[in-house]
Amino acid sequence: MEQELLDNYKKYYRIAFSYVKNEADALDVVQESAYKAMKSCGKLKDAALADTWIYRIVINTALDLLRKEQKDVEFLDSDEKEQSVMEEGYDRADIMATLATLPAKDSSVLILRYFESFPLEQIAEMTGENLSTVKSRLYRAQEKLRLKLQ
Repeated sequence: MEQELLDNYKKYYRIAFSYVKNEADALDVVQESAYKAMKSCGKLKDAALADTWIYRIVINTALDLLRKEQKDVEFLDSDEKEQSVMEEGYDRADIMATLATLPAKDSSVLILRYFESFPLEQIAEMTGENLSTVKSRLYRAQEKLRLKLQ
């Protein structure tokens, strides 16, 4: 479990950042998620599903933070934030800045699908939504992204 967390830290950070839009909060979400995963790893019945399970914990922890702080989603407004996200593995500032303007659920589906290469079925499991909802959210998010980038 520890190695899984260490190997995929950047992925977990990116998904947390897509929700909370703040570097410090994203780091807190990943840290809290790692703690929750380590604490509850005995409850995981199938080790093959550990990655999906941890993503689910990260997403739920990010949503809990947003609810707890009743935080409005903020836009990337400084070059420093854009640069820190780009250093985490993304290479196009225009896409990242545009993703930041989308609702968190839309941007996270795009990130999970295209940057992390998860199949739609697994994204549905991670987000706790049914497959058709994920498909429609992905389609709408792609259209929004395409329009904003034009």
